[in-house]
Amino acid sequence: MKPGWVVVENLVQDRLGHATFGLLTALSALTLVVAALSDLGLTPYSVQRVAAEPTFMAETFPTLLPLRGALNAVALAAMLAVGWVLGYRGYELVLLGAIGTALLLAQYGQFLRGTLQAHQQFNTDAVLSVLEKFLLLGAVLVLIPVGLTLPRYVGARLAAAAFSTVVLYGLMTRLFGRIKYRWKAPVARTALRASLPFALMALLYGVNERIDMVMLERLASPTEAGYYAGAYRWVDAVMMYAWTVLPLFFAKFASVPRDAVAQRELLRFGQRILTLPLLFVVAFVLFRGEVLFWQFSHSTPAEVARMTWCLKILFVNVLVHAFFAIYSTLLTSTTHERPVSWLVAGSIFLNIGLNLFLLPKYGAVAASLNTLLCAAGVSVGYLVLVARRTGVSVPFRLLGRLLLAFGLLCGTWYALQYGLSKTLDWWLESGLMGVVFVVIILGTGLVRRSEVTQLLPGRQGN
Repeated sequence: MKPGWVVVENLVQDRLGHATFGLLTALSALTLVVAALSDLGLTPYSVQRVAAEPTFMAETFPTLLPLRGALNAVALAAMLAVGWVLGYRGYELVLLGAIGTALLLAQYGQFLRGTLQAHQQFNTDAVLSVLEKFLLLGAVLVLIPVGLTLPRYVGARLAAAAFSTVVLYGLMTRLFGRIKYRWKAPVARTALRASLPFALMALLYGVNERIDMVMLERLASPTEAGYYAGAYRWVDAVMMYAWTVLPLFFAKFASVPRDAVAQRELLRFGQRILTLPLLFVVAFVLFRGEVLFWQFSHSTPAEVARMTWCLKILFVNVLVHAFFAIYSTLLTSTTHERPVSWLVAGSIFLNIGLNLFLLPKYGAVAASLNTLLCAAGVSVGYLVLVARRTGVSVPFRLLGRLLLAFGLLCGTWYALQYGLSKTLDWWLESGLMGVVFVVIILGTGLVRRSEVTQLLPGRQGN
């Protein structure tokens, strides 16, 4: 669903224009930051408890449901207050309220879906997780021939979120019975105290990822925010690979908390699994990134060039995550969450400081560069923490070989473009470089031939 949604958002941005979409994205980012307060970690807390204690739903959910609803109301009021402080007025505040309500409804739906996850109903949960996006996709396709405007698009988002939440609530009551609200203050206090660690991490990561968009729209212009949004959308889509792989290794690391040898082997294996695919994707963007903006038929060549420049800077940021994100996973899975949180908090303050100085003059390009600098700084911190606080040695030789493979890939791609750029289409060029990359990773020993032959049919049992 994610790749399809990227295409839809490109289409929406092309129809609405960069300035309008920049305002929309900034308001959405603001709601995402403040909305961390609406959950306060209750969703992961409730999933954990429902899965472990069958009586938890009957005893505690009658209090959690109204508590979660009250937190939504508080969060919506906080969104509007923060928006007013940041200078949004009138029509912009109305849009902020509608976007915030849609997001809070979606988060309430995620809270309800937690009951399905805890009861191992993963297929049903997977279908419901894309229901809102599926409905909104249909609404956008209907609105395009009629006339896609910002109020209509925001209204469609709100309607899709409301309908999805009603469906989720109805399904939950059908599967597990009707839950009558019953307020118990001690139960609410216990749940909030237990869920606060989850809330802190969610708030830090939410601020770290979304603050750029809000500051860019306020300090530079909505148009610059639109350029950044167009580029960052692809970063978000590609990083879904990392956010899918890393939780698997989180569980693996956590299963051997005192076995440094096992953790070291997992780290070396996970480093290759995470990094190698992203190396090729980053190289593709650096040499052919402009093709990702093929839908922007209403944009000028200068606007596409500016988005492409932002995209290439941001994908160097992806490269940094490809090398070092797994070290954060190792740390957080082995009870080092607090120093990681301090690193993220430091990154936030550095990012805000850089934004204040650079965004008014350099706009989206500065936001992209600031994101890269903060990611690099945090990554150095991860390596220091791993070296000092765990018994796992950093595999610098492996990192060096990965960097060598990336350098060889980029050097070969540059030579290919220099010699044949006028005769090869981008897809043929990319396919050829894919073959070259396979040769490179085999030649550098990053993937051994024995590992490849084990994957061939008929070899698994040998």
